[in-house]
Amino acid sequence: MGKVVMYSSVSVDGFIADETDQPGPLFDWLTSGDVPLDDSGQVKVSQTSYDYTRPYWDQIGVTIAGRHVFDLTGGWDGKPPGGIDHVVVVTHRPAPEGWDPEAPFHFVDGVEAAVAKAQELAGERIVEVAAGDVGGQVLAAGLVDEVRMDVVPVVFGSGKRYFGSVHAQHLLEDPDVVIQGNRVLHLRYRVRR
Repeated sequence: MGKVVMYSSVSVDGFIADETDQPGPLFDWLTSGDVPLDDSGQVKVSQTSYDYTRPYWDQIGVTIAGRHVFDLTGGWDGKPPGGIDHVVVVTHRPAPEGWDPEAPFHFVDGVEAAVAKAQELAGERIVEVAAGDVGGQVLAAGLVDEVRMDVVPVVFGSGKRYFGSVHAQHLLEDPDVVIQGNRVLHLRYRVRR
């Protein structure tokens, strides 16, 4: 089975969005360079960020997100973001009324069921878990293998926390990747077992 990786861009003080769910400048690094990161032509990063991010993105098979993120994005109009094959949505509610049952989205109740479904769908590819409350729950359940963060030079002061509402200590290994891009520091930590 592929690795389970918790991931997001994050402020220096540990937030993935402000109190109103706005990411502010957290994604500015995705437009701070001249190397296209995807086919949209809108996402352009430094060569350093491209060399780190593109191979990772190419390995992702499934993303796990919470219902809150799903609702905020309008379910990505039924198309998984970034060319990902499937999205597993952690929710206690059914799919939205009128939702296309053929869309590659899977609605499950609980993080353990989400990781199991995602690993089944991903095979050997990476299961990416969106940071925030669901990501924190997956970490607390001991199901995260690696934490990746794109640390952006901004201090929010308050907002939505990278690790959600995790209230217990979780040890990570020393960072095995530290890469400086334009307006971002890419970090990768393995979760200590």
